[in-house]
Amino acid sequence: MGFATIQPVGPISRLIETIWDWDFPAQAHRLERILPVPNAALIINLAEDETRVYEDAPHLPCRTYAGAALDAPHHRSFIIDTREQVAVMGVVFRCGGAAAFFRERMDAIANEHVDLDAITGASARGLRQRLLEAPSARRRIALLQSWLHRIAGEACIPEPVVHAAAALKAAPSLKRIAELSCDFGMSARSFGTLFRHHVGMSPKRYARLERFRAVVAQVHRNGCVEWSRVAADCGFYDQPHLVREFREFSGMTPSAYMAQRGSHANHVPLIGT
Repeated sequence: MGFATIQPVGPISRLIETIWDWDFPAQAHRLERILPVPNAALIINLAEDETRVYEDAPHLPCRTYAGAALDAPHHRSFIIDTREQVAVMGVVFRCGGAAAFFRERMDAIANEHVDLDAITGASARGLRQRLLEAPSARRRIALLQSWLHRIAGEACIPEPVVHAAAALKAAPSLKRIAELSCDFGMSARSFGTLFRHHVGMSPKRYARLERFRAVVAQVHRNGCVEWSRVAADCGFYDQPHLVREFREFSGMTPSAYMAQRGSHANHVPLIGT
């Protein structure tokens, strides 16, 4: 049992942030809300040959996917079943990296989960089985990294996307967006199209999402939060503006998040479900 993670080396490091392996007993709570992130992730379930995702609705309707699936960039939260999350591997792509890696438009699959076979074809068949047969986390990670190297080829994220995503993450100001297209001599329309293709959302929505994520990072470990100060620190007009944005991205209020938060900022246990 344990959690292992590596930062890949070589050419795929331009597309991928981390590769990880998780092997732990089931948690006490059954369901967990996952807050949205702009990074796509490849999730490989080694406990069951399926992935269950629940809609955020009163009766939590369930959708099932293959044991290996791509979590596209999200700007809405979703709910997972922790009972299947006991032996899992994952690949976290850099912002824009999954579009280059899979040669897929991220704006066409944003907020979705896509079976790996559907976007890679024969190259993905047998991958999960080989990982199941590996004797250790170290060997599983090595096998997955080798597969990623073979598929990546010469793929790379366009420089305007790399530059813009980094700039907006560091300073998620909507006023900065117009300046970014000029930095590369692009029209606002062309820049927006390129960004949506690779990131899965418009530059404006991405900046808003990163502003929301800055709030989560700031308050997650705090016992007592002065929300008006957090709103000012993170670039919101006022506290009601922060609350509206928080609810839109997470599906819950800031106070509900603080009451239900777990040990991981991006995972919110749904106690009693």
